[in-house]
Amino acid sequence: MNRDDYLRLIPKAELHCHFVSTMRVSTLLELCAEHRVPLRTDDLDSLLDYEGLPDFLDVFNAAHHALTRGDEIARVAYEGVEDAVRSGNLRYREYFVNPDNFADRGIDYPSLIDAMSDGLLQAERDFGVGFGIVPSINRSLPASAATQMVRTVLDHPRDRVLGIGKDDITPERGEDPRRFAEAYALARRHGLRTTAHVGENLTMPPENVLIALDELQVDRVDHGYRVVDDEAVLERALDAGVPFVCTPHSTAMLSGWEFSDAHRIARMVDAGLRVTFATDDAVFFKTDIGKEYVEALPRMGLDLPDAVRIARTGFEAAWCDDAERSRLLADFDGLVTALNAALRDSEGHGA
Repeated sequence: MNRDDYLRLIPKAELHCHFVSTMRVSTLLELCAEHRVPLRTDDLDSLLDYEGLPDFLDVFNAAHHALTRGDEIARVAYEGVEDAVRSGNLRYREYFVNPDNFADRGIDYPSLIDAMSDGLLQAERDFGVGFGIVPSINRSLPASAATQMVRTVLDHPRDRVLGIGKDDITPERGEDPRRFAEAYALARRHGLRTTAHVGENLTMPPENVLIALDELQVDRVDHGYRVVDDEAVLERALDAGVPFVCTPHSTAMLSGWEFSDAHRIARMVDAGLRVTFATDDAVFFKTDIGKEYVEALPRMGLDLPDAVRIARTGFEAAWCDDAERSRLLADFDGLVTALNAALRDSEGHGA
């Protein structure tokens, strides 16, 4: 047992994970070849090396086009869990998925959710990893599409669909989250939980975090890094106690932010916000849930107690029912106790 082992073995709940981004690169290449979806290269080592946003979008869009049948969607769901258990001891995960992105290719909402659930339920049986699904607004589409998406979710209830989100590629000049207020109000009226991508890069003002908290009335914030750039916004977020789901490696890939104790995520933790870690677009950013803890966390000046607190917040902020959350937290606390003992023993023998 060493500190890297400890960080990798901490039980983890991942609450910010885009479904197509759990696809293995080998599976992506296989399905693209089968369905004749063009890629700029079929070389495993270079496919995920991007020279700019167009290169990333080439792979991201190909992943959607490569999924044409329910069995393929279920396969990706299952393989993604298997990989995350191996890489970082995943115990629970919530998936963002954009129904509009699949509808364009003839996969309707019920078929999409049912195929995902087939794979995830089998993974739950095999690996004990719970899950929830969060249909997400594609913010590049009109506000009317967001409201219609929520109506579709409400018209086809599924037990593992827990709430809605807002994601997809960010507009170059920022956005006003208020334009989705109708969709969020509709979701809340019908008991769906809510979260939103806001404040994730320098084109997105800190005020968008306030809009998410006070007008969209979200239960969680995705990214939200600009919160530390405005003292009033930070104070409001601290007062609200809303969890922030942060994705370290994506900030390096998309914003070029270096990992250090000055990183906005480190500042969020130091300020006392409720922060947990996730991968965002794991495969496309060459990361996994273990890597977020083993590599990014120490380089941001965070220690093992910080890691435990960050990981535990993931289970606390999960949208599963209270009984499952209590079980997950009890399992978490038990394994952390065992890991602490193993680490003390190893370090004692090393001394």
